[in-house]
Amino acid sequence: MGKLKIECEKAGAKLKKLCKKVYKLLGQKENLKADLSFVSKDEIQRLNREFRNKDAVTDVLSFPTLEGIRNKVIDKNDCFMELDGKFIHIGSIAICVDRAREQAEEFGHSLERELVYLTLHSLLHLFGYDHETDEDKLEMREKEKIIVKELKLGE
Repeated sequence: MGKLKIECEKAGAKLKKLCKKVYKLLGQKENLKADLSFVSKDEIQRLNREFRNKDAVTDVLSFPTLEGIRNKVIDKNDCFMELDGKFIHIGSIAICVDRAREQAEEFGHSLERELVYLTLHSLLHLFGYDHETDEDKLEMREKEKIIVKELKLGE
């Protein structure tokens, strides 16, 4: 069995545990990798403007590299992109720490909990989940709830 690895200098034990839970929940088998960056408000706004045509600060952005993988087990034989070593790169995540800190205060929980949740949310985006329709949102939220419960993050 493979694994899901987060490439980030600051990826602590909670994020590694999160990766294992997401990987298992989605039934993945190949070695997968995602990049995670913590960025400033200026940088997240620039990225949001450049890639989404939204000139505003946001909490997190996801940049998936694979299409059509929602509800599918990724197979390296189906990937038309070069493998990074022995890992299939599924995308990149940018989190604005200042915005995450503001949200943590607003919701009354720790910054660590907010960062783990934002990473979870973004990982699901990398795996093709979204919240554009009510049905899609419900499916994505259900997966989030399962992982939040397993990680004992609280609702």
